[in-house]
Amino acid sequence: MEVLLDFSRPFDVSLMDNVARAFYAGRGQEQQMAQRVLTQFEEHPDSWTRVPEILEKSTFPQAKFIGLQILERLVTTRWKALPDAQRQGIRNFIVGETVKVASDEANLRRERTYINKLNLVLVQVLKQEWPHNWPNFISELVQSSTVNLALCENNMTILKLLSEEIFDFSAEQMTQRKTQSLKTQLSSEFSDIFKLCCEVLKEANKASLIKATLETLLRFLGWIPLGYVFETEVIDLLINRFLETNEFRIVTLACLTEIGTLEVPGAEYDQKFVVLFQVVMAAINRMVPPSTDIAGAWDEANEGAQELVKGIALFLCGYLGTRGRVLERAASGGGVEREALLNAHMYLVKISQVDEREMFKICLEYWAGLVGGLYEEVVQAGDVLGGIGGLSLGGATGMSGIGLRKDVYASVLSDLRLVMIGKMAKPEEVLIVENEEGEIVREFMKESDTIVLYKSMRVVLVYLTHLDVADTEALLTEKLARQVDGSEWSWAGVNSLCWAIGSISGTMAEDQEKRFLVTVIKELLGLVELKRGKDNKAVIASDIMYVVGQYPRFLKAHWKFLKTVVNKLFEFMHERHEGVQDMACDTFIKIAQKCRKHFVVLQSGETEPFVDEILRSLSRITVDLSAQQVHTFYEAVGYLISSQSNKVLQERLIQSLMELPNNAWDSLMLQASQSLDVLSNLDNVKVLSNVLKTNVYACTSIGSFYLPQVARIFVDMLGLYKTVSATISETIAKEGPIASKTPKIRQLRAVKKDVLKLMETYIKAAEDLDNVNADFMPLLLDAILGDYNRNIAVAREAEVLHLMSVIVSRLGPLLTVQVPATLDAVFEPTLNMINQDFTEFPDHRLGLYKLLRSINLKCFPALLGLQPAQFKLFMDSIMWAIKHTVRDIADLGLTICLEVLNNFASSPPEIAGPFFQQYFLSIVQDIFFVLTDTDHKSGFKMQTAVLARMYQLVDTEPIPVRLYDPTQVPDPEMSNLTYLRGYTVNLLQGAFSHVPPSDVQLFADGLATQHNDINRFKLSVRDFLIQLKEFAGDNAELYLDEKEAEGKKRAEEEMKAKAMIPGMLKPSERVEEEEAM
Repeated sequence: MEVLLDFSRPFDVSLMDNVARAFYAGRGQEQQMAQRVLTQFEEHPDSWTRVPEILEKSTFPQAKFIGLQILERLVTTRWKALPDAQRQGIRNFIVGETVKVASDEANLRRERTYINKLNLVLVQVLKQEWPHNWPNFISELVQSSTVNLALCENNMTILKLLSEEIFDFSAEQMTQRKTQSLKTQLSSEFSDIFKLCCEVLKEANKASLIKATLETLLRFLGWIPLGYVFETEVIDLLINRFLETNEFRIVTLACLTEIGTLEVPGAEYDQKFVVLFQVVMAAINRMVPPSTDIAGAWDEANEGAQELVKGIALFLCGYLGTRGRVLERAASGGGVEREALLNAHMYLVKISQVDEREMFKICLEYWAGLVGGLYEEVVQAGDVLGGIGGLSLGGATGMSGIGLRKDVYASVLSDLRLVMIGKMAKPEEVLIVENEEGEIVREFMKESDTIVLYKSMRVVLVYLTHLDVADTEALLTEKLARQVDGSEWSWAGVNSLCWAIGSISGTMAEDQEKRFLVTVIKELLGLVELKRGKDNKAVIASDIMYVVGQYPRFLKAHWKFLKTVVNKLFEFMHERHEGVQDMACDTFIKIAQKCRKHFVVLQSGETEPFVDEILRSLSRITVDLSAQQVHTFYEAVGYLISSQSNKVLQERLIQSLMELPNNAWDSLMLQASQSLDVLSNLDNVKVLSNVLKTNVYACTSIGSFYLPQVARIFVDMLGLYKTVSATISETIAKEGPIASKTPKIRQLRAVKKDVLKLMETYIKAAEDLDNVNADFMPLLLDAILGDYNRNIAVAREAEVLHLMSVIVSRLGPLLTVQVPATLDAVFEPTLNMINQDFTEFPDHRLGLYKLLRSINLKCFPALLGLQPAQFKLFMDSIMWAIKHTVRDIADLGLTICLEVLNNFASSPPEIAGPFFQQYFLSIVQDIFFVLTDTDHKSGFKMQTAVLARMYQLVDTEPIPVRLYDPTQVPDPEMSNLTYLRGYTVNLLQGAFSHVPPSDVQLFADGLATQHNDINRFKLSVRDFLIQLKEFAGDNAELYLDEKEAEGKKRAEEEMKAKAMIPGMLKPSERVEEEEAM
């Protein structure tokens, strides 16, 4: 096999075939060796010279495929570096090979994979050579298409690929200038291509050629001038010749969808769109008669019929979504236009009933747009009429006399409500599901796709409720009655119904909501008593809990109901069926967050606040819960306690809440003071860990008011920390590092982590920071820092670093004097753990960089006081971080780097000067290293931010020293900016000699002038990276920050818009006065 890699010997094609065969069909060692040889062969710079022989003589198809892969990589990465003669030779070879294979009908069918790959390589050559070095390519292609039908068919594929490369994928693979040039060129030569397509569609009888032409036309329709679509016979050809022909109807429908969704300025073609819609709807009525039960027939239908229904769904959603208002205006006079419009929506309702998730999502997107628009119109009409359109007050139904669009769709919307109620997806709060065996079990893996679907369906149902509250309520109440009387009883039925009821929380007026919910909850409570069998009860229990958790406004306004519901949750906490207890605890914490105030005040008719009753019954309520569930319960009660404004009462409540854990803690502390053997008992250690975790959860919700409890156990807790640490160290010293994996040591380490987590939780929430610094810091730092330093690597807790990061962030300047000791204890020991590779100790890695960032931001003067060697280590560690392949670490390193630069830039010259002199150029070099390295593409946003800032520093905020040695440069008086520009050019030319020097100079000049406009700066850098051979692959990650920023902005806008619509935000997303306290 190795002979293949010796390029001084004649090439043996049969050996190449054997190696490829061993890789694709071999096993074990032989296959691994073949893989290694092929990889080395493909990566060899001269491997492309072997390709002609492989393609001409190989008898193994996969070997030919490897040859084409080598050629494709050459074209995309090294084309510009090849001499003209070699480029011309490769081009002629690819064209010749393509024509040879594609001209023969039998070859075209038999070698489809091979010809497809050849076409892709040819298109890559075109992107490099056309039009400047190959001006007559289009005319040659069109001319050759008239000679041979098989060749014509393949030429259509080439044109389709070319259109995709230029109009669909260009942004991430070509510079902006090149993309624009190719778009202009293809548009200017399009008339010949279009003539060829029309000729084929008119005259041809060969099915595969017609199909290839329709698929190519489909790619063109999105960008060609509108005249080609509306002023030619192409639409007539599509409808009259192909739409109702089985073989072509799917792709024809796709073409008509593309036409229907074109962006057309003005109203010039509106009438043509209306007529086209009517004609296509008439054809759809013939292909799938209106009486068809599409959902019922779906499972039995063949693939072609299913594809047709999907095509119809795409056509209707696309056409109606883009041209809906045009069609509505035409339908306003009634007649065939109105009939076509309602007929289309009737089909969409039927298609929405089909149990096919991807198709349903397409329909759902259209329904969301339609009902959202109808809602907006009603709101605007209400504003115009002086605010009488308060939808939730029934205003929507009271506007029928003023000709609203929603009235046209009334029957469609009612049918749609039934579809949404019947298909409602499972919300993430529901933990109980039916598995494939038909059993009711707890769900452990959340299906993100189902959660997204639920959110989309919820939006549609909220709008539908606003558009007609009475109809929604009637449909829900009717379906609930059928569940109760058994005529429609099923797990799926009662679930989707209750999920729908929960999802419209906040859409009704309060009095209406009260009437509706009282009915719903009473019926469900009755149903849970009525049904026999654990599974039935578990399903209904989960539905009750979901519904009540979604209506905090109702619960707040109806104390008796709130108390009944919470007591029901406490009952469910004893129910051992999988998932019921989890859901009961989750629902209780939700209610506690939303209704907290109501538990701590004395309600009328009660003798004490409900929280007192809960605390008194605490052990009875939680007796059947697991440790994790008990923690959730304590956190929930913590929210109640946090709302008690009387500090004396609040302390008493905290005391009552923590009575059981404190009793267990005190008992074990007393035993430990008499004998350390307590810690030898694993059960005792588990109890201590559990008590500490309970404290963490209670502290999470009670916040800064938790001080009395932290103070109560603080000294014992640190004593425990030190004792446990000593035990761990002694055991590891005696038994070696393997001891750190034993159950005993792992449990002891859990105790240490719990102590650290509790202090982190409290310090994050603390308000009196001076007291925290005076009362807690001396003992805390003494306990944790020395221990961290002394431990062996595997026994060090990353939580120490996370806690120190929080302490520095919260206490800031108060802690500056402690920073040197902190760094002495943790910095170098941690660096030695993580600087061997990029994978070991990931938590310590993240913790260390968070700590370094906090110190730079909050205690910068402490950094200035470090010894030069230690400061250099600090800077080196940041540079290691930016080279990390894990995005979080690399981004953190880049962020620290930028913040360090900013801190020094605003420091006095005597501090800033030496720093910039020593580190500036090495940072530039490291930034360019990661910027041009394919493994670090995802860091593009922060990399360019740092680079732009550095150029800015040498231009607009002059650095107080020269960055260069005047004796080593031709112009000792040059500015730092001029020097940096030259430094950049030399750096890049040394690394990428294949890029023309003029391009590198142009790039460096751009950096020097564009640093104040970060978007222009990024575009300039991105274009340059795409030019480099390393970036010939997938460049999507260079656009990551735009996509993320766009997504974030869209999410913020959506949240703002949702907040304006009653019920559109889930209760958990609404911040109410009670929670903001």
